[in-house]
Amino acid sequence: MADQDEGQEDDIDYYGVLNVRKQATDEELRSAYRRMCVLYHPDKHLDPAKKTAAVQLFSKIQKAYDVLNDSETRAIYDVYGQKGLDAGWEVVERKRTPAEIQAEYEQLQREQEERRLQQRTNPKGNISVGVDATDLFDNFDVFEDRTLPNIEISNMTIMQSIEAPLTRRDTATLSGNLGVGNGIGTGNISASIRRVLSSKAWGEFEVGAGTGPNIALRGFRNLTRRSYGTSGINVQLKGDVLQVGFEAMIARQLSKNVNGYLTWRAGIHSCMNTTVVRETEHSRALLVLQLGIPNTFAVASYTRKLENTRIKGAFKTGVFGSILEYGVETKISQHSHLGATISVGIPVGVTLKIKLTRATQVYNFPISLSEELSPAAIFYGTFIPLTAYWVVKILIVNPFLKQEKERENEINKEKIERQMAEKRREAEASIDLMKETYERTVEYERSRHGLIIISALYGNLVSMDNTDHYSHGRSKPCVIDVTIPVQCQVKDSRLFLTDVNKYNLSGFYDPCPDEEKLLRIRYEFRDVVHEVTVADSEPVKLPKQSHKVDFS
Repeated sequence: MADQDEGQEDDIDYYGVLNVRKQATDEELRSAYRRMCVLYHPDKHLDPAKKTAAVQLFSKIQKAYDVLNDSETRAIYDVYGQKGLDAGWEVVERKRTPAEIQAEYEQLQREQEERRLQQRTNPKGNISVGVDATDLFDNFDVFEDRTLPNIEISNMTIMQSIEAPLTRRDTATLSGNLGVGNGIGTGNISASIRRVLSSKAWGEFEVGAGTGPNIALRGFRNLTRRSYGTSGINVQLKGDVLQVGFEAMIARQLSKNVNGYLTWRAGIHSCMNTTVVRETEHSRALLVLQLGIPNTFAVASYTRKLENTRIKGAFKTGVFGSILEYGVETKISQHSHLGATISVGIPVGVTLKIKLTRATQVYNFPISLSEELSPAAIFYGTFIPLTAYWVVKILIVNPFLKQEKERENEINKEKIERQMAEKRREAEASIDLMKETYERTVEYERSRHGLIIISALYGNLVSMDNTDHYSHGRSKPCVIDVTIPVQCQVKDSRLFLTDVNKYNLSGFYDPCPDEEKLLRIRYEFRDVVHEVTVADSEPVKLPKQSHKVDFS
């Protein structure tokens, strides 16, 4: 309920509450405030029920006047709305310029961001479980008597990291991984701190331990508007051997959609790598050429981006063999993606790779189907995952998502109905308080043949039923009668309604959220009938000669 009330308060337009234009002078504000006091001041009402309603309505009017009557709070409200007023800085006696107010607001936002940074971490994880299922397709004579194939987990790796922003410029990261394969376990842990040196550069220092202690330094810098570079050095002690590695990379935007990367690594795995990436809204193409010791290879890949699906194909060839990959990745929920890729080549054989990404957590399941180029492994590895996905999607996922969507829509519908009911009660209470003023105003205007509101209707007039003001196929009105509130805004045979959404005015509410609304006023002026229809946020000024109704 607190969130709901807060959301309703954020929707309040203080200019609409007082029915003044945004450029209103101090005198116009005082005049509007006095008019509202006549209608809603609690001392004007003796009936206990009306007095209670008047207290609630007048508190909103008083708040609107207090905000707009002070040049400082008004400037804050005009720029940042209610959130700016709720930001929490102290309002001092000295009157500040809008530039000073904005500077102070931005400073406060930075301080609040600092506090949020101190409480926030960014966890990332990767779990990989390797499955050996080669016994399904690689049948040897020694296994002829076996009734069931042998499927086992061959390796497992778990990696996790968290980030802890210390200040706006410094971020600490703690990461580690554990792995097991062929009966041998490995693991390491590292901690790093990154500092933003300027808008163009950052530096990072890392220490770690695992197979041996290591220290690393890395840096980044923008070189030009279209290029940047990174570099790093890593020193690790393995037993009695000190290993030193160096890496440098230069990236440049070659065209609107094409980027190029040139990387040089020196050390144990020395190499030179060139990468070109072309990425558009609907596709991504990548070319890689690496010359190195001991691994030299070339890669070409292409990804087609559909609405919620990506289809990928890649080919890699090098001194150790060649691999062909093809696969698909699809979005299964707001924060989750599921992908499957078949890898076929020498010497890897046939491998099915299943990948599930949930926010910042990644789960990989590489399943080795065959150590050879088995057509059966390729066929079943391709079509069984697709078939299983569509069966699960149709029988389980789609019904679940549909049920969740219906539940969410029902919750939103109930929330909107509660808000509308509250606004409707407030408008009805406001109109009830206006009735005496309405009768006096009508009597006064009639005595001088002035401005008398015959009828005023607000809402979706296009869908309004001509007989009962109900929309077609609805059980609730999409148009409301606002004759009394409009008449109470008449002063000296003149009517002005400001250029805000009319549901912010006293005695109004929104009868049809998210629909186009109009205000139709039929009135008499000097005993002649007039009529006008205006858009929701259009200002109203009456009377006008052009509004006359021609009955001929």
